[in-house]
Amino acid sequence: MIRPHPDVVAFLQHVTDESFLDELPAIAGGSAARDAIQAFLDKYGMRCVGEIDITRPRWSERPSTLVPMILGNIRNFEPGAGERRFEQGRQNAWKKEQELLMRLRASPDGEGKAEEAKRLIDRIRVFAGYREYPKYHMVSRYFVYKLALLGEAARLVRAGVLREQEDIFYLTFPELHDVVRTSQVDDQLIRQRKDAFRSYQTLTPPRVLTSDGEAVAGTYRRADVPVGALTGLPVSAGTVEGRARVILDMAEADLEAGDILVTAYTDPSWTPAFVAIKGLVTEVGGLMTHGAVIAREYGLPAVVGVEHATQLIRDGQRIRVHGTDGYIEILQ
Repeated sequence: MIRPHPDVVAFLQHVTDESFLDELPAIAGGSAARDAIQAFLDKYGMRCVGEIDITRPRWSERPSTLVPMILGNIRNFEPGAGERRFEQGRQNAWKKEQELLMRLRASPDGEGKAEEAKRLIDRIRVFAGYREYPKYHMVSRYFVYKLALLGEAARLVRAGVLREQEDIFYLTFPELHDVVRTSQVDDQLIRQRKDAFRSYQTLTPPRVLTSDGEAVAGTYRRADVPVGALTGLPVSAGTVEGRARVILDMAEADLEAGDILVTAYTDPSWTPAFVAIKGLVTEVGGLMTHGAVIAREYGLPAVVGVEHATQLIRDGQRIRVHGTDGYIEILQ
């Protein structure tokens, strides 16, 4: 809906705040573009980076976050590319299925093995997508809760009890209940928690944290890794070479086709970025964390658990990701 309107594309390249949706209808093609973005937000606007944290701004609250992704897709792909890529992936999966079944039939008791494998493949393909439903509906409810809480916070601000709506995020739910009941708040407690939160943001999380709270440190034992290479966990096979894009905020994800995404971690809100990239490097994660799973689904070589990757790899450097062996070479 946006691609055919050059004035809309030009306008989006200079978006600086959240009022852009209201300004779009004044531009040729802007009404259709605004309706398309709003339709997306109506369905997925409750999602965002770090969405398990109810305090994080949702796409509906900060739609400008999506603009770099929209412009990136317009710049990097032709019309209809999404459908073609999906169909190509479906064909590749079917070919791989046929290859596997043929190899099984050639083995002892092959027909029985092939029949069982076909049954399991069909089951996975029917039900795999449902794994996203619990998170989708949970986050949907979170946004409903957040809007209700912020509505109550707005009333407290108007009554002069709170200085700003977001102050409620520094109270426990029972504490907020007492503030609503008594119309009194401990400003000093909120300030202390804000200061503590800012200090926590400066910390570097450990690569591995056990359920008991133990931070596990150590180095990878790799005898076959080239000198100077950065080591991590191999989570999606293959080798790829390209430009590293070091991105810590999805709102700054100015990606081009063939880039390799280097970031601290990913969650479901980062999935649109995977359309353009051809490799992934993250500082934290494991075999079953989000980035690893999506990289395998998209067929992207990926290495995770690379300590200080966003500091050791400079934005724009050319790197080679060895997703099978779990290391990254910095080429230039």
